[in-house]
Amino acid sequence: MSRSSGFPHQARLFDHLVDDAAVFPPGLAPTDVAVREHLGLRDGPYAAGLGPLLVPASAAAEVAALAEADPRPADRPLRVGLIVRPGGSLGPLVDGVEHLRDRPSVDVASVEVGWSEEWRRAVGLGVPVVVEVGLGVEQEWALDDIARAVDSGPDVRAKFRTGATPTWAWPDENALAAFLDATVLRGLAFKLTGGLHHVVRGDHGGEPMHGLLNVLVATDEALDGAEADDLATLLSITDVEHLVGRVTVLDGERVDRLRASFTGFGCCGVLDPLTELEALGLLPERTTA
Repeated sequence: MSRSSGFPHQARLFDHLVDDAAVFPPGLAPTDVAVREHLGLRDGPYAAGLGPLLVPASAAAEVAALAEADPRPADRPLRVGLIVRPGGSLGPLVDGVEHLRDRPSVDVASVEVGWSEEWRRAVGLGVPVVVEVGLGVEQEWALDDIARAVDSGPDVRAKFRTGATPTWAWPDENALAAFLDATVLRGLAFKLTGGLHHVVRGDHGGEPMHGLLNVLVATDEALDGAEADDLATLLSITDVEHLVGRVTVLDGERVDRLRASFTGFGCCGVLDPLTELEALGLLPERTTA
C-alpha cells in the first residue's frame, strides 16, 4: 500500500503507547539484557512510542542494582511497571514498591495485578494500579469492582490479555469487543497485553493475532457508542488502507479521548509494532526524546 504522509495528531496518538515486556514470554530476555536494551531504546529513534519497562515484582531489587550501576538513569530515572501475574501473591509487589520508593535511578510508573479478593491492597501503594480481568461473568464482576474503586478516587485501569498463553486461549474478536464495550460503558481506562505485535489483524506464524490499528479504531467507535457486534467487525478488518484511513482522520479531541481510554499495551518485542507503524508513515519524524 502507499505510505501515509502523516497526520496532525500522530505524535499524541502513539505517545509512549508500547510498554516494554521483553522479560516476559515469549521474549524471556534476562533482566540485565532487558534493562540495558530498554535504556538504549529510550534514547533511540523510537523513544517517543516507548512506555515503561515491565518486570516481575520479584525482580525489583535486581532492577534497582542494574539501574544504579548504569550511568544513564542518573539524570532520568528508569521507569518500570511491577507485575504480579494473576493468581500470584501481592507480597512481592508490596516489597518491590517499597524497595524502589526512594531510589533516584528508578521510578515505579505502575503496578499490575490480577483481579482477586486482595487486589485492592495495591491501591495503597500510591502508584497507578492495572488490574487484569478474565472473561464472561467474572469479567463483569471484576470491571464493576474496578469501577467502584475508581469512583472513590484512585488511578485504576483494567487490563485484558489479547494473546494466547498455555493457560489462556486466544480471545477472538467477539471476546475482545466485549471487553472494549464493557470497559468503555463503565468509563474505565484500560491497557492490553500480549499478542499486539502487528498493526493489522491477521494470521502470523500460523496463529491469529489482533491488530493495533484495529484496536484503536474499535476503541474510538466504542467511545462513540458502537455496540459490541460492530466492534467485533472492526477488529476483524484486514484491509490496511481502510484502517490507516480511519486513524489518520482522527482530530485532536478524538485522539485525546482515545488515549485517555486506551492507555497502552505490553509487548515483548516493542519494535515489532513500532517499525510497522513507521513503515506505514504513521509515526512522526524520528526523535530521541
